[in-house]
Amino acid sequence: MHPQGICESTQVGLRTRIWAFAHVLPGARIGADCNICDHVFIENDVVVGDRVTVKSGVQLWDGVRLGNDVFVGPNATFTNDKFPRSRQWLSESPETRVGEGASIGANATILPGLTIGQNAMIGAGAVVTVNVPPNAIVYGNPARIRGYVDALEQPSARSATFDGETQELVGGARLIRLTRAEDMRGSLAVSEFGSSLPFVPQRIFIVYRVPSNEVRGEHAHRVCHQFMVCVSGSVSVLVDDGADRAQVTLHEPGLGLYMPPMLWGTQYGYSADAALIVLASLPYDPADYIRDYDEFMRLKRPSATSADRRQDRLAP
Repeated sequence: MHPQGICESTQVGLRTRIWAFAHVLPGARIGADCNICDHVFIENDVVVGDRVTVKSGVQLWDGVRLGNDVFVGPNATFTNDKFPRSRQWLSESPETRVGEGASIGANATILPGLTIGQNAMIGAGAVVTVNVPPNAIVYGNPARIRGYVDALEQPSARSATFDGETQELVGGARLIRLTRAEDMRGSLAVSEFGSSLPFVPQRIFIVYRVPSNEVRGEHAHRVCHQFMVCVSGSVSVLVDDGADRAQVTLHEPGLGLYMPPMLWGTQYGYSADAALIVLASLPYDPADYIRDYDEFMRLKRPSATSADRRQDRLAP
């Protein structure tokens, strides 16, 4: 600890460094190998994981929980009271959770009680007003999803505009060009079950009138297959097999996305006129859904630790 720093907590991990003019209150818990930079204030009811970097000018108020390998940029602001009044205190602060490997850019503002998913990237100056999914890239005021970490860097992450009949993505997902017929009377797109579509649907649902800032999906299916077509407007779709991610845009009725089971899917960036038709191989069954990304990762790679997954992301 720097001689001009103040650390009142005894719950600080090995090799953690606390620099000048930082102040850590007695109840705070800080993991190993952390770097707490100059002019950081950490309140009592705060938990900081291992290998966390907190840059200068950050205050971690009661209720903040930072997972392992989190980066908090300079002057990022956490809040813990939705309706603050002078000299009026909450009986209990809401928990704000930042998942492992996530990064928060300089001067970002995080509203209270939110969850930022693992490996997410919050842009500089963003104002985060809603939960952020794992791996999402968000920025702006209010912050909106603009993409997904690593998805654009994967060799399989190509534009949805392609000339072939199919395009392989990740984990068995693929784009399928439907058979089309066009003449002066209009256009028609068709797909036959069992040939171009690898299952016989037992359920159909339509997603439409979605505000552009809303995120849909955010789950995987254990055994159900899905096929989705955006018959109006456009929507961006992320597919994640636990190791690689691909990001595509569905923007025409003649283009469909097939998703086999055990793929994490997220839809976002709906245009105002978007209408997404989804065909499913099974009737609705709540038990078939995996809605927690950590559980999905455990099922996909039961022997992999969080450190393994982080190393995978960093590997060339």
